[in-house]
Amino acid sequence: MSNQPPKRVPSEINLHSKSRLLIIEYADGKRFELPCEYLRVFSRAMEVRAMEGPITGKEGVNVTEIQAQGRYAIRLIFDDGHDTGIYSWDTLYDLGENKEKNWQTYLKQLEEIGYDRNADTAKPRKVKLLYFTYLVKKLHRKSEEVDLAESVKDVASLLEWVRRRNRDKAHLFKEGSVQVTINKQFSEPFTLLEDGDEIAFIPTSPIAPVAD
Repeated sequence: MSNQPPKRVPSEINLHSKSRLLIIEYADGKRFELPCEYLRVFSRAMEVRAMEGPITGKEGVNVTEIQAQGRYAIRLIFDDGHDTGIYSWDTLYDLGENKEKNWQTYLKQLEEIGYDRNADTAKPRKVKLLYFTYLVKKLHRKSEEVDLAESVKDVASLLEWVRRRNRDKAHLFKEGSVQVTINKQFSEPFTLLEDGDEIAFIPTSPIAPVAD
């Protein structure tokens, strides 16, 4: 690794394990959301770069540990055993800036070898929905178990799905009216949903919103 100081220095790094997402913000104001799968398949480790074809089977890979490497880089420890990937601040910046181009190239490579990274998305995902305060009265239930539609990947798409599912009650779930917890942890719009999750809708106000 070069001893030259990095051109860009991050101001904040956060790992969202539930969503398998590393969020890094830089001093110049740039903010990148880097999926663990993306970081794994684009690892700069020698054994990865030496591979002839694209890496496959990393759709559910996660980062379990972040180790500082001096003042200029981090080592990411993945739960598939990969632990030799060292990412400089400049490397992470470049991966963020070029994420869309890199990812499309990767998907094209997978297509060329006939690999379907979405093969498991059709598996049923049953979750438990919990409702609180006025939602119990309005929806006539405290909880229910549902099978998530294939299009529901994260909290943002879950809220869209709930609004479509209960069109006459959609106003109860409008933006800002509820907080969503996943397995008793407050979530972000990008928090991924998985089979067996317990999802709670907690109103942000004691007064129910009215339909427009």
